[in-house]
Amino acid sequence: MKKIILIILICSASLFSQQYDPGGARGGFLSAGIETDLPVGLFSDSHNFGIGFDFSFSYTDNLVFPLFVYFRTGYHHFAGNKDLYASSDYSTVSSDLITFKAGVRHYFKPVMENIVIVMPVVEGGISFAYLEKLHQFKSGSGRADFFEDNTKAGLHVGAGLSMFLLDITGYYNYFEKNQYLSFNMKITVPIYVIF
Repeated sequence: MKKIILIILICSASLFSQQYDPGGARGGFLSAGIETDLPVGLFSDSHNFGIGFDFSFSYTDNLVFPLFVYFRTGYHHFAGNKDLYASSDYSTVSSDLITFKAGVRHYFKPVMENIVIVMPVVEGGISFAYLEKLHQFKSGSGRADFFEDNTKAGLHVGAGLSMFLLDITGYYNYFEKNQYLSFNMKITVPIYVIF
């Protein structure tokens, strides 16, 4: 009876065990980036270029899921468009966005491996933002200054090149009435990696 139980245990362990893959990797990574932002659509009628920064955490276990999963938070400031000031009662308009993003990222095979490894990368996911917009009017306009705040949900997609520790990526960020393109340069630091 003991021999039969031992054989069953060995067979079941063999059936449900995972093979070791020396090419597999898993780990967590922290990133910090700076970016320039370009409003598009209706957002560009009232705003000029913006600037921003973000911090993100990403995780991968390519034996289970061949993509990086990330969570990112950032701050973006957009100054007002001078053409708006000339054609309206506005003296100043500006918008601040605090964003929260989650998504997945995929690295393609390297396009260059000589001096440094350069890989194309694509990513996409969902976005949430807290928006605060300052409306300030010219004196004598008879209008009172005010702040407008709102929360928005949206999407983002991006593509770029990665040297893994340094990424340069372009994004399209969609929020209703607040769409913008962003160009981000980020540095990534591994927290822990298991090969």
